[in-house]
Amino acid sequence: MDEAPRRVLDRLGIRPRKSLGQHFLVDSRVALRHVDHARIGPSDTVLEIGPGLGVLTRLLAERARHVVAIEADRRFAAYLRESLPGVEVIEGDALTIQWPRFDIMASNLPYQISSPLTFRLLDKPFRRAVLMYQWEFARRMIAKPGTADYSRLSVGVYRQSSCEILERVPRNAFHPQPRVDSALVRLEPRPAPFPIADPERYDAVVDALFQHRRKTVENGLRFGWKAVATSRVALEAVLPAVPFRTRRVEELSPEEIGRIADAIGMAKG
Repeated sequence: MDEAPRRVLDRLGIRPRKSLGQHFLVDSRVALRHVDHARIGPSDTVLEIGPGLGVLTRLLAERARHVVAIEADRRFAAYLRESLPGVEVIEGDALTIQWPRFDIMASNLPYQISSPLTFRLLDKPFRRAVLMYQWEFARRMIAKPGTADYSRLSVGVYRQSSCEILERVPRNAFHPQPRVDSALVRLEPRPAPFPIADPERYDAVVDALFQHRRKTVENGLRFGWKAVATSRVALEAVLPAVPFRTRRVEELSPEEIGRIADAIGMAKG
């Protein structure tokens, strides 16, 4: 266990902020495996979100052509600029500021931004991402229809990328220790593995349905009609032609939701 990050916190007089989800990786062996999983080459630009004390950042900088680190906490942004002058440090909120172009993302993500950041990432061009998530969140990313973990996240990730849990990381690899274990996850973008006429409409149907995942498809669409139709009347007009409309949302595969989204298209016309 590498104690250096804890000594740095003491020297800087900094206490981790729970409000920012600050749990710092202190196990250098995990950080090294993280970088190995990312398969970074000397011509790559790497984006890191939430670098904190730079345990991962230092290893990334040894392998990449350029590393850009986005840090919301000004105290750590200042520390990183001083200790890693070769790294481009951007102080700001990773959910709102513009991201630079990058090839690979490697990050130990703050827990509370995992979902919105993942969806933002999937809309960007990139080659590979290796990210640290809460274990339960990672399970949701790869969950199958009909399971308790299956969610909007599962469907969105499956539509846009291949996703693999690489390893489970124990909570004692972090300081302060979180309440749960974490997981290293690899995402690689790919075309949707099934035909989709309109990706934006597909995502709107997914959002509407999974707000009521235990209801039937037709009831879920009725509750969320504003996202998928110009009016209630327009939705009711196409509902008889919607496949799987008596099935529960949580049982539907991403491919079946695609067929629903194509049928719903007429209601937006």
